[in-house]
Amino acid sequence: MKKMTINQGTSAVLASLALLAAGSAQALESGSTPAYPNGSESFLMGAVPPPGFYSLLYVSSYSANRLNDSQGNNLNVPGFRIRANAIAARFAWVPGVKVGDGDLVFHTIVPLLNISARTPGGSQTRTGVGDVTVGGAVGFHHSPNFHTAFGVDWHLDTGSWSQSNIVNLGNNHKAVEPIFAFSYIDPKGLNADMRVGYSFNQKNKATGYRSGDDFHFDYSVGWGLGPKWVLGVGGYYYQQVKNDRQGGVELASSKTRAMSIGPALKYDSGTGWIFTVKWEKEFAVRNKTQGSALQIKAILPF
Repeated sequence: MKKMTINQGTSAVLASLALLAAGSAQALESGSTPAYPNGSESFLMGAVPPPGFYSLLYVSSYSANRLNDSQGNNLNVPGFRIRANAIAARFAWVPGVKVGDGDLVFHTIVPLLNISARTPGGSQTRTGVGDVTVGGAVGFHHSPNFHTAFGVDWHLDTGSWSQSNIVNLGNNHKAVEPIFAFSYIDPKGLNADMRVGYSFNQKNKATGYRSGDDFHFDYSVGWGLGPKWVLGVGGYYYQQVKNDRQGGVELASSKTRAMSIGPALKYDSGTGWIFTVKWEKEFAVRNKTQGSALQIKAILPF
């Protein structure tokens, strides 16, 4: 199944904080965030459901008081802290249309964000709608256990943005993200999921700044404890593969990297209601904050 935006805004101020508090740690444009909210997915990433309408709710809470430079060193910024909470509604439609052996699916994601940041350059709290995502995919059911999906997400520049803000709710630029996802589901055995994406970031027309493209994946691995429960671990990997560019000039040492891991749990009611919970801690971080997040996903069929 396609991915939802929950953590959108979790890292929405990472780059702006780096610029304001550290000066040298420039990863993505000031006030921008990776187009895809890393770490927000969990189990059932690649399993497209039967035809119908579906609503999904993603809740995320992220906090950090550490900011790393391009070598992964703690910049020890006095008084630095960030808290980001998000609730994102995702609406999916499986119309029952076949594409070869696959099932077509469309979705849209609308995130509501609350972000607070404290830096030596000032403090700010903002609440509002972030960047909306729309997308489509084709899902394949290779067996009762193994499922895959191929699709494209378009991340729109709908969230508010200002160069003077410490905290921004949007990026002020669009991004296109091809994705691949798979799920292996066994109620009494191995469960494994991954969602892989590559974001092509467009230029911020207000500043001429272009954040570098990035490769990323969310993952989960667990063991089925019967028809309802899966216990395991999950997290994400994120790597900016191109440096940022300002006015056509490449900015050296501006790539961001991060990974996370933590315990994950899935509950399936057997009647279409499915909940996942994950706590993840970041490590091997470059050019961004290093913290932890609680991620909750609920699948709520109409």
